[in-house]
Amino acid sequence: MQVFKFGGASLKDAENIKNVADIIDKYKSDIGFVVISALGKTTNALEMVINLYVNKNDFYIGAVKTLIESHLDICKDLFKNEDFTNVEQKLNSFQDAILDFLGTNTNNTYTFIYDQIVPYGELLSSTIVGEYLTSKSIKNEWIDARTIICTDSNYTEAKVDFEASIPKIKALLKTNEIKVTQGFIAKNNDGYTTTLGREGSDYTAAVISYCIDASKMVIWKDVPAVLNADPRIFKDTITLPKLSYREAIEMTYYGAQVIHPKTIKPLQNKQIPLHVKSFIDKDSIGTIIGGNDEENYISYPPIIVYKTNQVLVSISVKDFSFIAEENLSTIFKCFSNHGLRMNMTHSGAISFSACIENKMERIKSLVLALSNDFEVKYNESLELLTIRHYTQEKIDELTKNKNILLTHKTRTTIQILMRNEE
Repeated sequence: MQVFKFGGASLKDAENIKNVADIIDKYKSDIGFVVISALGKTTNALEMVINLYVNKNDFYIGAVKTLIESHLDICKDLFKNEDFTNVEQKLNSFQDAILDFLGTNTNNTYTFIYDQIVPYGELLSSTIVGEYLTSKSIKNEWIDARTIICTDSNYTEAKVDFEASIPKIKALLKTNEIKVTQGFIAKNNDGYTTTLGREGSDYTAAVISYCIDASKMVIWKDVPAVLNADPRIFKDTITLPKLSYREAIEMTYYGAQVIHPKTIKPLQNKQIPLHVKSFIDKDSIGTIIGGNDEENYISYPPIIVYKTNQVLVSISVKDFSFIAEENLSTIFKCFSNHGLRMNMTHSGAISFSACIENKMERIKSLVLALSNDFEVKYNESLELLTIRHYTQEKIDELTKNKNILLTHKTRTTIQILMRNEE
């Protein structure tokens, strides 16, 4: 039994949704679950709704209605007559639920509000897909992911409770219909919606795969396979037909956008292979990640991860004492408390540096929190280049005309923090 996952790019319009249905129809005898992301830029649109709401701007009402209308416009190309009326009622009920929550909510915590609103993107898209499959006589059962995936209450980054989730997910296997559900969303013990982290639909599919002992998980993307670099940035990219679990998790750790970073662990724990395929070229081979023979000494080309808009935060002790374990513990805890992930670090005798994403409001708050005990400075507008399986030729090529601020090198990976020469 396989678990399929379709991302927002594969659901951006009516033609793509029809293509998704064709893929599901082709493999329907092998599919247990289909995990659906929000359509196109829906998550961004819902984040705008939240920002309007928290800033007490009543334009959020119109923004919600505009979002629902955009989904109904897609439905007009998918459904006719009674089928359209049915899906229209369901989408309008989601609109009512969003506006009702925002009209009555008394909890001002941003992460809580976020997790109650943003998941409607997946609820809308999965409803459209499920209804369209039904209209094409493809038997399916729409499942609200919040009824089967249980988490803690760490809003926007909730941790899955596998022990509580497994029996709920396995119970659905009693019927033969394909289960259509949502990625990214779940529910805590208090009955409130939670989310698993931005772009977390891959992880949802992996959680379900783990819980049902799937034979394979398949992610359908708008690229032919996993590539050694982002084709939007680099020319002459190379297809990677096979990756080990280890290589995949290293790539995602350093920032490769191929899959969500949490996806690999539940699959590796049960040796479930992950197949990345193209929803555009359905017959292309794609990339297989892991499986029982994953460590058969796969040879890799240089694998490149390039991140812009980076900030280097430099932290020094004020009294020339060493940056020892106690100081580092304080620093790391402060970064964690401010939701800032370190993409690269360097420790000296009296200073510590970390490269992070440019989340300036959080950075300013971090600087303020550390300033009592440390001297803190930062540099903006930097680029972080990571090359797995590097060669000197590739390093020279990608650092030409760059001013290098910091380098970290191991046997397999080099990270270079740099900026354009002035």
